[in-house]
Amino acid sequence: MLSKIPANLERVKKEDIDKEILRVGIIAELDAINLYEQLASLATDENIKKVLIDIANEEKTHMGEFQELLLRKDEVQAEELKKGKKEVQELTGE
Repeated sequence: MLSKIPANLERVKKEDIDKEILRVGIIAELDAINLYEQLASLATDENIKKVLIDIANEEKTHMGEFQELLLRKDEVQAEELKKGKKEVQELTGE
């Protein structure tokens, strides 16, 4: 993504704008996680690798913050997340 909003927020209904903003935030955090983990895997300096992994983990926390807010705003999203978790449990037996 690298700093480009992947949606035209001007076309989003006013009542959905906050949910869309949170989804964009989640996308940005996932993009950052991928970037930092890829860079860490390429780094030859162990200190750089450690810092990149630490930053990636912080981005995971940020992603969780956005997800929690989204689940509070979007009841359908929250319900579908529960369904997805249940399906995985059934398929994997865990």
